[in-house]
Amino acid sequence: MLPESYLIKPEEMEAPARVRICGVRFKDGGKVYFFDPDGLEIKAGQSVIVETARGLEYGTAAYDNKEVSSVEIITPLKKVIRLATNEDAIHKKDNDAKEKEAFRVCEEMIAQHGLEMKLVEVECTFDNSKLLFYFTSESRVDFRDLVKDLASVFRTRIELRQIGIRDEAKMIGGLGVCGRPVCCHTFLEDFGQVSIKMAKEQNLSLNTSKISGTCGRLMCCLRYEHETYEDEISKTPKVDSLVRTGDGDGVVVETMPLRGLVKVQLSQNPDAAPKVYQRDDVKLIGYVKKEARSQPKQQ
Repeated sequence: MLPESYLIKPEEMEAPARVRICGVRFKDGGKVYFFDPDGLEIKAGQSVIVETARGLEYGTAAYDNKEVSSVEIITPLKKVIRLATNEDAIHKKDNDAKEKEAFRVCEEMIAQHGLEMKLVEVECTFDNSKLLFYFTSESRVDFRDLVKDLASVFRTRIELRQIGIRDEAKMIGGLGVCGRPVCCHTFLEDFGQVSIKMAKEQNLSLNTSKISGTCGRLMCCLRYEHETYEDEISKTPKVDSLVRTGDGDGVVVETMPLRGLVKVQLSQNPDAAPKVYQRDDVKLIGYVKKEARSQPKQQ
């Protein structure tokens, strides 16, 4: 037991400092980055010029300035330089045109060099100090000669980055099987972990083509309702559970967790169709042994 002099009472603890931040996006549906507004009152949707590790960048405020606890962010934050002017907006449009031209030139050079790579997107930093080329490839690519040729044409720093197919889908966008624009391109900031277990728990077909997105990976939306399914499944007797109902004992042959229903094959009338019960109306009394499940029925 520590001496009382070493203990700090809750009322003696200092509350974490509050920090005013501005959340900025650089792409539609992109991640929100935190900046120090530096005294500026910035509203959602306003364009701003901010200082980043790559230099000055043009972005859009994701929401109004707000205060957060200092433990929620990593300080010090880089600052918002100013609200974007008309000249900044014109310069951004010029950069967008440069990106399209750079994309065309790079595709031609990739073909000339015979490289097995697919160009996805080109980014030009706001201060024109660097051009970034994003590409996908099934293997490693030696693009040193390509970088030299690009640098000789554009007279600026060139950087090539290999990305995965999920990142490609996020950049390009498209329509999902639901008929809506893919989530990663519209509002998802980061890719969450998705597993086949989530599809199983939601009783979805395990046909890969039906549970995969345009990127060929499992659909991100499989995890949206995962916690709800886990909670409902935990409250529902599993298949092969032995339960007691108002009509007698029986074995659960099917579950409908979201509806709170179970289908029970009554032991006293095994040839009849299973009956449906509310899960709250049945009581779990055990489980059917594996040997009993695998044993063939007597003729």
